[in-house]
Amino acid sequence: MYFHSNIKLLRKRRNKTQDELALLLNSKRSTLSGYENKVAEPGIDTLLIFSRYFNIAVDTLIKINLEKLTDSQLHQLENGDDVYLQGGNLRILASTVNEKNDENIELVNEKARAGYTNGFADPEYINELPVFQLPFLSKERKYRTFQLNGDSMLPIPNKAWVTGEFLLDWNHIKTGEAYIILTLDEGIVFKIAENIIKDESKLTLYSLNPMYDPFDVRTADIKEVWKFVHFISQDIPEPVLPENELVRTVAGLKKEVHEIKNKLSSETERKN
Repeated sequence: MYFHSNIKLLRKRRNKTQDELALLLNSKRSTLSGYENKVAEPGIDTLLIFSRYFNIAVDTLIKINLEKLTDSQLHQLENGDDVYLQGGNLRILASTVNEKNDENIELVNEKARAGYTNGFADPEYINELPVFQLPFLSKERKYRTFQLNGDSMLPIPNKAWVTGEFLLDWNHIKTGEAYIILTLDEGIVFKIAENIIKDESKLTLYSLNPMYDPFDVRTADIKEVWKFVHFISQDIPEPVLPENELVRTVAGLKKEVHEIKNKLSSETERKN
């Protein structure tokens, strides 16, 4: 049980002393100290009090070692994004930080894609990925960048670098928006999602390129979801140009309209 270390960590993140927190919870400092030092065990009523104060589920407080979570994951929990409160399972993400303890953006290039499917939860594997920072992204969220492979998301070019924000709760997937999704069968895919998790426990994924058919992915097969933030590419997307025949047709119509206007103008002048 991780209750003792978790409440100590959460208390310090709120910059509260034991005296201050005990007063807020209508308790004694010695009692709180006993919980944090694991010399006393809380009852169910006490667990509920801490759960309401920190806005974190009892299951999370006692079952999950919050010290292993990244700062961005802790921030999500503290903002009420606790999947235990919604009947899910907490997804712990392997991550890296820089010398300032800021979250890195790990880079998963085309060669690393296959290995990522098996190593996404392995801290040693993630620690070997190249990392970088983007100063315009929030330090309170977790991002990762993946290299595209293929033309299914044209006009976003093949080989483009797509950055996503880690999504803890898949119920927050919005139909019509783009996501980077990891499954053990499909690997890493970048698609537009239709969220039918509540009714059918699955996502339907669509490509921007109409040459590719949509397909379903069951939530049981999904390992990670990253919400699309932006992409970087050295290639300019192909412009959507009209066909030559369409150009000629429009030009012909313009000429006919001009001739009709001139004819009507001449007839009006003769009548006058």
